[in-house]
Amino acid sequence: MITTKKLNIVACAALSLGLAGLCSAQTSPTPRATPTTTTSATTTSTTTTSGSTAPYTEGSVWEITMVRTKAGMSDDYLKNLTQAYKSTSDEAKKQGIILDYKIFLGEAANADDFDILLMVQYKNMAALDGLREKTDPIAAKLIGGEDQLRQGSIKRLEIRDILGTKMMREVTLK
Repeated sequence: MITTKKLNIVACAALSLGLAGLCSAQTSPTPRATPTTTTSATTTSTTTTSGSTAPYTEGSVWEITMVRTKAGMSDDYLKNLTQAYKSTSDEAKKQGIILDYKIFLGEAANADDFDILLMVQYKNMAALDGLREKTDPIAAKLIGGEDQLRQGSIKRLEIRDILGTKMMREVTLK
């Protein structure tokens, strides 16, 4: 005879496993596992090992910065990127801190739109842990100390506005 207490424990365990499965379906890139059925003298239960029902496989992570250059300042901003952004990004790529970076240039759709996208590709979200500890020495070596970095930031304020930054995960549809 099964007591109420045992049924409650089994029900709670099944509910917990079910909720954990829903959570992992949102984040796990592994293929969906095959359910297994266990039968005992008192109960029959079906459990699913970890797996994802997502219609995609997770890939790398991209940091995307949307930039609006001020009128007639696109070339000046791109020259500035050549001096600071390109050199530090190339070194970060060489050291394996980032996978890649890209710069996209286009026409703004309206006065409030961006005309430049800066994109940095990281292997995964974990690559962002301790990122400043890895990249600050690169900037200090290639650009200079905090005063030079600050002066460069102030100078860039005169020629562009940052409209926003997003983190996006690349996915491959299954």
